[in-house]
Amino acid sequence: MLPRFDPTNPLACMSVLEDVTSNAKEIQDSVLQAILSRNAQTEYLRGFLNGQLDKKSFKKNLPIVTYEDYRSYIDRIADGESSNLICDRPISLFLASTGTSGGFPKLIPLTAEDMEQRILFASLYAPLVFKHIGGLTEGKSLMFYFVTRESETASGLIVRFMLTCVLKSVNPTNIFLWDRVQISPHEISTCVDTAQAMYCQLLCGLVQRENVARLGAPFASSFLKVINFLEDHWSELCSNIRTGRVSDWITNTQCVSGVAKFLTAPNPDLASLIEQECSKTSWEGIVRRLWPKAKCIEAVVTGSMVQYIPLLEFYGGGLPLISSWYGSSECFIGINVNPLSKPCDVSYTIVPSMAYFEFLEVEKDHQETDHNPTNNPVVVDLADVKIGHDYELIITTFSGLYRYRLGDVLRVTGFYNNAPQFYFVGRQKVVLSIDIDKTYEEDLHKAVTNATHLLEPHDLMLIDFTSRVDSSSFPGHYVIYWELGRKLKDAKVEPQRDVLEECCFTIEKSLNSVYRKLRKNDGTIGPLEIKVVRRGAFDELMTLFLSRGSSVSQYKTPRSVSSEEAFKILEEAVVSEFLSTKTPSWEPREMHSGR
Repeated sequence: MLPRFDPTNPLACMSVLEDVTSNAKEIQDSVLQAILSRNAQTEYLRGFLNGQLDKKSFKKNLPIVTYEDYRSYIDRIADGESSNLICDRPISLFLASTGTSGGFPKLIPLTAEDMEQRILFASLYAPLVFKHIGGLTEGKSLMFYFVTRESETASGLIVRFMLTCVLKSVNPTNIFLWDRVQISPHEISTCVDTAQAMYCQLLCGLVQRENVARLGAPFASSFLKVINFLEDHWSELCSNIRTGRVSDWITNTQCVSGVAKFLTAPNPDLASLIEQECSKTSWEGIVRRLWPKAKCIEAVVTGSMVQYIPLLEFYGGGLPLISSWYGSSECFIGINVNPLSKPCDVSYTIVPSMAYFEFLEVEKDHQETDHNPTNNPVVVDLADVKIGHDYELIITTFSGLYRYRLGDVLRVTGFYNNAPQFYFVGRQKVVLSIDIDKTYEEDLHKAVTNATHLLEPHDLMLIDFTSRVDSSSFPGHYVIYWELGRKLKDAKVEPQRDVLEECCFTIEKSLNSVYRKLRKNDGTIGPLEIKVVRRGAFDELMTLFLSRGSSVSQYKTPRSVSSEEAFKILEEAVVSEFLSTKTPSWEPREMHSGR
């Protein structure tokens, strides 16, 4: 675990970071020893280790598992059995993961001690951002955060999303830390009405525009949702600033009291200035124009968020995009020690104190090197990973997860001191498959990105996308749903048929050799189809998943959909359809050569 240190002291934070990354191997060994000795008497470990707590016995006897393998223990604790089924410390609550099991969020155990560690983890990367980006101390942060209504298990254990936990950890004894760095009052961020919270955070940010040194949100997608909301509400926000009075539909007492701290009098000059910028034909650079002293935009832009980089760059007007850290509901994992690296070059340095990390070697086509992870998989320790190799991350945590497959594929890019650095490749998950073809999230994203280059000469931008397999006829085919936008405000989105048909073909020729063989040689996959949906369709899709328990701050558009409800939303929003009119090339030698 991380040692105790003063999180408000940048030198102390940097010292801890240097120490834990310099002694990575030793710390990893001590972390595993601490986890096993603490939890030796739990039902789970007794069943596999029978008191043998050495590293060799751990690796030999404890299986590598997924959430479904573990779910019965989680369900038993949720129903009221003791935490010592898996953990010697009381489980204080369950975190709701953005990943799902049976259509519902996974429940991840969290102890009070683990929560404290995650708060300390956040303190490690904060000084790095200030070190590399000048001028941040001259203002505050306009970070858009949103809580989600919590629920309870049958036994009364609270179920929350991670961000909600962090926001609710702010109390009268530490709120001064929030007020020191954040523009929006804390009470607005903890309003459970997302629309009111978003509106009021924007209102506070606009009123204090000269004091905003950076902007951001947990993920690139959530920041863009804020920009989209601003596009729809800027006129009303200007009216509020002009009159000095918030709109009548803002009724939440937390929002009303929070806004009242800053919206104290009419300011027609500011309202006119904002109105002038927002009413321009193009919203290119709108973030920099509205917040002229901002130095960066902070949000996760790796993994599935990569597709949003062009939009962030368009709205940001050249502001650096900072992707500070990498983690999940299960575990906080790594930080970006080079905040100003280009989004495509971001690597995260593993923080060895946060958990015991193992790495399941994965080939570049996302297949385990052994092809059967239950049959002597190639698993290496943190100190033994190799630069250029891909691995699926396996974690053992203080909160009761043991050799748990996280599902994330990471590529080793180097080392910071003795701690490895990783590029986030994507999820170890097939998103599309008709026959023996397997199209992974990373492959689909690359193919779609190649196709979007064809949109640029026509002033079109891809806003969001998802996909599904259509097997209603033979041969089945891939369907990609695109929401498109234009750089010029209010311009009609009327894509030319030949351009979109070429986009279909570009996606197909960018997919792997198995897909192209089945498409060209075997004829068991039909032409790929792009269906363009109307503006707002992906907001409706998000609303569906939020109704099932997802969090707006942590929501990520699924790259494939299978539920009838999601399918209905997308199909009802389709405004035009395009099929690939050409067949991608394939040669037999491709089955025997590298990608």
